[in-house]
Amino acid sequence: MDLKLKDKLALVSGSTAGIGRAIAETLAAEGARVIVNGRKEASVDEAVKALKASSGGIVYGFAGDLSLAAEADRVVREYPGIEILINNLGIFEPRSFEDIPDSDWVRFFEVNVLSGVRLARLVLPAMRQANWGRIIFISSESGIQIPVEMIHYGMTKTAQLAVSRGLAESVAGTGITVNSVLPGPTKSRGVVDFVNQLNQAKGSTFEEAEKEFFKSGRPSSLIKRFATPEEVASLVAYVASPLASATTGAALRVDGGVVRSAF
Repeated sequence: MDLKLKDKLALVSGSTAGIGRAIAETLAAEGARVIVNGRKEASVDEAVKALKASSGGIVYGFAGDLSLAAEADRVVREYPGIEILINNLGIFEPRSFEDIPDSDWVRFFEVNVLSGVRLARLVLPAMRQANWGRIIFISSESGIQIPVEMIHYGMTKTAQLAVSRGLAESVAGTGITVNSVLPGPTKSRGVVDFVNQLNQAKGSTFEEAEKEFFKSGRPSSLIKRFATPEEVASLVAYVASPLASATTGAALRVDGGVVRSAF
């Protein structure tokens, strides 16, 4: 299927690894011009080189912390006319509610929510002028089923759903769509590192830890495994495409059936 993304300019925040990197690679393979983002120059350079080789597409790099207003302004100045914005930048950290200080609640909100709000505000004028654009928030099933071990993270993912729906309504009747994509447990770098830490403590293999996680931690999963970043990226690429013009204001799940709802 041709997603008709050729030459579309896309920014994927937080895209040097994991889900963001898979999204960037998929978009580039579909012909989009993709801006890869990370905080460190070295990791951005590595990702750009690798993605150019694997996708055969046009890949640019932007090293900067897009949770900061100055860096968000800079990326829009350096790459004017962004047509597709994928708000993937995010952090997570398992922590007991009683141990989460005010500063962490603020930090999680600024990185996971306000970064996407700010970038959307900056790219919207050009999208309105062109009467076309795609804004996608990478939320999580944790925004619906708040994880008791990461309540502050779940809060930010719920907030993204609210922002996404409200923003979609604000551009009603235009060629701009706004959606959220909700991955379930995904085999990203952060998840692999976390599971490996548990493995060291228990002396188990990754496969054993994965099986135990879906038995006790996410028993409602229907696929009984971590999704791959590429599986998430496939949905995101479609939603970012002109083919998804009738899909907007939606919360689209790629959660492996973890959420116990038919709706």
